Amino acid sequence: MPTSNAFEEQARARAAAAAASVSGAFGGRLFGLPGTHLAHVSLPRRTGAPWHYWWQAHYLDCLLDAAERESANSSEHDDGACHRTHARRLLRTIRLRNGGRWRNSYYDDMAWLALAALRAADIAGTRPLSALNPVLASAHTPDLGGGLFWNTSRDFKNTPATAPAALYFARLGRREEAARLVDWLFARLQDPETGLLRDGIRTPGERLVTDLYTYNQGPVLGVLLALGGEQNLQRAGNLIDAVATHLVQPSGALRTHGGGDGGLFTGILARYLALAAVSPALPEASRTTAGTLITTTADALWEGRTEREVGSRRRTVVVFPSTPGVPAGIGTVELSTQLQSWMVLEAACRVPAVRPANAPGDG
Repeated sequence: MPTSNAFEEQARARAAAAAASVSGAFGGRLFGLPGTHLAHVSLPRRTGAPWHYWWQAHYLDCLLDAAERESANSSEHDDGACHRTHARRLLRTIRLRNGGRWRNSYYDDMAWLALAALRAADIAGTRPLSALNPVLASAHTPDLGGGLFWNTSRDFKNTPATAPAALYFARLGRREEAARLVDWLFARLQDPETGLLRDGIRTPGERLVTDLYTYNQGPVLGVLLALGGEQNLQRAGNLIDAVATHLVQPSGALRTHGGGDGGLFTGILARYLALAAVSPALPEASRTTAGTLITTTADALWEGRTEREVGSRRRTVVVFPSTPGVPAGIGTVELSTQLQSWMVLEAACRVPAVRPANAPGDG
């Protein structure tokens, strides 16, 4: 049976392959401008593609994951420097592509970018996006008892905006505000049957949107761990169990949500399951469950990979499936689904080796 070190080396090699493939196939200059970096939203690349602000925020997080991984495992030189350079350029270019401003119409988008930029300040030496602090705070109102509005239309309060904003506030040290948001989520949006967080509440009429998405559970788990305390840690353990019961395929891999925005969802959950898998504040059973969900999903995504030649130089890159256990198809590949696999594979590097005796190899 392979050793834990062998599994760790395998996990790092897979994550490195994902980082090189996604950055190489999708990353590039904005309008050919030197010093810029942005991810194209599809492969083959096409002009006139829509602007996906929050996809770029998760690309930034992935670059930071890769920088941390490579720096931690470099004995003589810092292999994470290239990823940090791309991260710094990406953050500047997001603002440039967004019309020279950080704001957009969606509070969840801005919360994700604020979270990634806060990490970038620690890892890549950039500045936190303090300009977004009052914008996010303005979306937290007494309407519907609390929570954040989803966008500037202010007719929908939901988990996608409230959870990442709560985590951002917790990491800024604004713990009371974060705690109020968490309590609102569990009071208004927890599904009594599954224990998962539902999507949101629309106005007028307080119409409950009952959809259960993987990504909504991720930042909720993250903020519960950040706040700590007996109640929040109990909630975290229960949420991990709920995910393992209700958001998995028969194989044990996490469920995914197709392409488009949904192509990011399960990668986001994996990012925060990785925090749970190594949290000393959680019981061993919860840590093991979180780690197993990640490694099982990582194995399935890796097994479904294909290779493709891209660009004028016919560079070979790895393309990952949108669904674990299903081979990657041909045709257009979306950035979101590739970031999802990259997130899962980076998450697998951060958890202890939790593998059955018949764990698949690199094939």
